[in-house]
Amino acid sequence: MENLMEKIISLAKRRGFIFPSSEIYGGLGSCYDYGPLGVELKNNIKKAWWKNMVQQRENVVGLETAILMNPKVWQASGHLTGFVDPLVECKKCHQRFKLDDLKDKKNCPQCKGDLTSAKNFNLLFKTFIGPTENSSAEIYLRPETAQGIFINFKNILQSSRLKIPFGVAQIGKSFRNEITPGNFIFRTREFEQMEMEFFVKPSEAEKWHEKWQEQRLKWYLDLGIKKQNLRLKKHQKDELAHYAQACTDLEYKFPFGWAELEGIAHRRDFDLKQHQKYSGQDLSVIEEEEKYLPYVIEPSAGVERPLLAFLVDAYEEIQGGRTKTTIANKEKEVVLKLHPDLAPIKAAILPLSKKEPLVQQAQEIARDLAKIWPVQYDQIGSIGRRYRRQDEIGTLYCLTVDFESPVDKKITVRHRDTMKQERIAIAEIKDYLKEKLSQF
Repeated sequence: MENLMEKIISLAKRRGFIFPSSEIYGGLGSCYDYGPLGVELKNNIKKAWWKNMVQQRENVVGLETAILMNPKVWQASGHLTGFVDPLVECKKCHQRFKLDDLKDKKNCPQCKGDLTSAKNFNLLFKTFIGPTENSSAEIYLRPETAQGIFINFKNILQSSRLKIPFGVAQIGKSFRNEITPGNFIFRTREFEQMEMEFFVKPSEAEKWHEKWQEQRLKWYLDLGIKKQNLRLKKHQKDELAHYAQACTDLEYKFPFGWAELEGIAHRRDFDLKQHQKYSGQDLSVIEEEEKYLPYVIEPSAGVERPLLAFLVDAYEEIQGGRTKTTIANKEKEVVLKLHPDLAPIKAAILPLSKKEPLVQQAQEIARDLAKIWPVQYDQIGSIGRRYRRQDEIGTLYCLTVDFESPVDKKITVRHRDTMKQERIAIAEIKDYLKEKLSQF
């Protein structure tokens, strides 16, 4: 299975999904740039999440908060003292490791040297605000988007006139100074989060915790993740974060094993209580003469981990290939069977020849379709090789303009998953694609 990970990494770079950051300068550990297709896929994941979590729900609203916040936010949340990982160092090679990741807690996994005793390492990125660099100017890059929601709880409540239960969703950058990032984009120091804080009555918190587990599992299944590759795993008491009463991880079977894709936490009233204490502001709600601090259920996911899971799950190799070129050479052909909502390119327009009037007609079709969907125009190489390129990036439909097209005003549509080909009128292409894509 590790070999699959290597294939995914190779495909991601070769086809313009993900590049190592600062590569011309030797790169920067566990930092990545998203290429032309990667940024489209990322945006599609965020759109799908936002549509499901905010747009289609009457009791959830959106928010975007600043990355930089008053340091008291992190004091109240417990991040200044409690956001730590146990760190050990090899006495021989001096490499450092996160203790929780090591099976052998005494010997270095690299050189077998002795490890030091564990010391707590704070994961916050520290910087300074303003022209002076002293303790009074210390500030932190946010390690999560959640706290921006909690400190705006009263603002949302008053401006939106929402009633409990309701949720506030946010997508944004977070930063964690991880000791041992790795497994490609699975664990990085800079990442994007998709978080929603759902405020409920204390008596209804357990019910909502169960509901959100079901909802979040369904979202991944609806976007094409295979059921056998997903599972819900409840945290044991000794695994819980300091703020959580309960937490369930939604795990995916990555090539390197089962690992957290998303967490659904029961945070109690910890955050609102802490911010009420440190700010001196009353953050309680009053309903039917009852005054209380709401409990919070938090479905929290990164963008990068689902992106990796979607790539892994969609990756297929067809033995012997699907085009004449690959069948003749008995090669494997790669098909990225991404869900239509996630596919970076919805259609590719391919003139069978570089000669006029095929090129002109194909370019006109491409320009017309680009007003509605992300499409690609491709005239380089044989038609078989172009089909292969589009299959590798998950393009749903290939539209071929052939020598008959200028005469009969039709093109051939090739379906990615079924390989079915059908001939349709050029004037009907937009309606055809609208009907096909609206099914999802």
